[in-house]
Amino acid sequence: MRVIRRAAALAALSLGIGLLGVAPAAEGKSPRREAQAQSQRHHHAAPRVQRGRASFYANRFHGRRMANGRRFNRNAPVAASRTLPLGTVARVRNLENGRTAVVTIEDRGPHLRSRVIDLSPGTAARLGILRQGVAMVEVTPIRVPDQPG
Repeated sequence: MRVIRRAAALAALSLGIGLLGVAPAAEGKSPRREAQAQSQRHHHAAPRVQRGRASFYANRFHGRRMANGRRFNRNAPVAASRTLPLGTVARVRNLENGRTAVVTIEDRGPHLRSRVIDLSPGTAARLGILRQGVAMVEVTPIRVPDQPG
């Protein structure tokens, strides 16, 4: 009788410990897609015109993945913003020379808090920023993607 109780207690304990390690099943979202959805929700405040310093990506980032999962193309009209939703189309105006370019926000950054946007080198060239590296710009959202459901 004592052996049966001990075996039953051991079985119950094993079952309880085993259940602690079982995680609920995911609802079909990969970690990357969930992070993108959270990023969209977190950054989906009403876009407004921003003024501040712009910088641009180093050439070594060419081909690396961006926050939206696509590969970075140094010549494409793309940019990184901490506040605008991914997929936002924005007009960037260099306040020092008046040149403008239209970009799509496809990445998160810039990582320096003193900057409002990171541009692709191709866009930086169109705006005349390559030589000095940083310039004062105005970023105006043109089209913001629909808020995810």
